[in-house]
Amino acid sequence: MTFAENDATVKQEHKKSAETPAHAQSQCATDARKQFADRMKLVCPAGSLLALTAAVDNGADDVYMGIRDETNARNFAGLNFDEKSMREGIRYAHAHGVRVLLALNTYPQPATWQKWQRAVDLAVDYAVDAIIVADMGLMQYAANKYPQLRLHLSVQGSATNYEAINFVHQRFGVTRAVLPRVLSIQQIAQVIAHTPVEIEAFGFGSLSIMVEGRCALSSYATGESPNTHGGCSPAKAVRWEQKPDVLDSRLGAVLIDRFHAGERPGYPTLCRGRFKVNDNTYYAFEEPTSLNTLELLPALQDMGVKAIKIEGRQRSPGYVASVTRVWREALDACESQPGAYRVLPAWQAALSRVAEGHQCTLGAYHRAWK
Repeated sequence: MTFAENDATVKQEHKKSAETPAHAQSQCATDARKQFADRMKLVCPAGSLLALTAAVDNGADDVYMGIRDETNARNFAGLNFDEKSMREGIRYAHAHGVRVLLALNTYPQPATWQKWQRAVDLAVDYAVDAIIVADMGLMQYAANKYPQLRLHLSVQGSATNYEAINFVHQRFGVTRAVLPRVLSIQQIAQVIAHTPVEIEAFGFGSLSIMVEGRCALSSYATGESPNTHGGCSPAKAVRWEQKPDVLDSRLGAVLIDRFHAGERPGYPTLCRGRFKVNDNTYYAFEEPTSLNTLELLPALQDMGVKAIKIEGRQRSPGYVASVTRVWREALDACESQPGAYRVLPAWQAALSRVAEGHQCTLGAYHRAWK
């Protein structure tokens, strides 16, 4: 199964009436492939086998997964895939015409670099459609040993300009790049205009105040970098302290938040903690909110964005199903009638229910001061 020819639309064209002349069948199949190749792909998270099936069943074009270790940037207990579930998930996705992307998006360390190489080998053995990579050494290994394997530049690679993207394209054959969530929509258009590499942009999910791929807050509190160990705010560093009137959450020795009766405790991450600054306690770094770019779909489509990424491998299968369903409907509506496209209130309501803090933002895409 290849990247270009496993879409259900193409398969349906081949199943049309046998009475159709052979040259007409060939033209129909060619048109279907072109239509699929030109449309924006929906790339959805798969933190578990249940989440993967939810994404596939609700309209994902691509799903991205990780192995159950530090080779991926969502290395949490209960998430990701062992070899058995990985094989089963890939089989299910491919049977439904959905491509599988394996996230190997952390940075190998000298003592354990072989683990990342084995992960690349496993991706090829299991017929993964592409790997998502940040480290150039790992790109070099994959490009040299498996030149047929598609390489996607991870957002962890932090490539915010077309020069960086063109460099990894020329040196390692990278075919798609995931842009960091720090660019305005005008800057995205500029990148697309100057690179042959497919551009994937985030459409919905968690944000971060840090430069992607260079988060230091969790490392400061726990001694482990999420860029090398794969886990922001690792569970082993989390502490909950129940006091008579409040519940304290800590990451290492750092007090992250204090919850009073009736408040719903959140998982302690430094960037979303509430801190006392000049006698005021508030979200000093970042208020919990989710990126939501539904209203920008026509603009993203017009400028040539090739894929929309949904964040959330750490979220539940229910989250994946709900968000995938909304974005499938929105992408289909934008593609079929771009001039008449509008964001339905039902879509926004569904996304707000699963958004962090139950609120959404356009993030860096929209900068009102410019």
